[in-house]
Amino acid sequence: MPKYLWKVSYSREGLKGLLKEGGSSRVAAISKLAESRGGSVEAFYFAFGEADAYLIADLPSNVEASALSLAVGASGAASVETVVLLTGSEIDAATKIDVGYRPPGA
Repeated sequence: MPKYLWKVSYSREGLKGLLKEGGSSRVAAISKLAESRGGSVEAFYFAFGEADAYLIADLPSNVEASALSLAVGASGAASVETVVLLTGSEIDAATKIDVGYRPPGA
């Protein structure tokens, strides 16, 4: 199953909701959301710095991952950056594909 990393930055309204409901409540809500789409949350961490939270989740497809990202972003509570994660074997398979790339000037 494809794996995704989400970097989440809460808006002011999102932070107000987090203060009201608590962190464990958000972890449970997002886990339930992923499960409803046939996936699961592997890790969910709140953080200091550039992003307020980092999540790693398994979902059936890029379409499912995009739907979740769009829903969260459209809510106005947070902005989301989605990163598709690849395994070592997926990179191994990619290295065997000749795409015929030519660098500029070559």
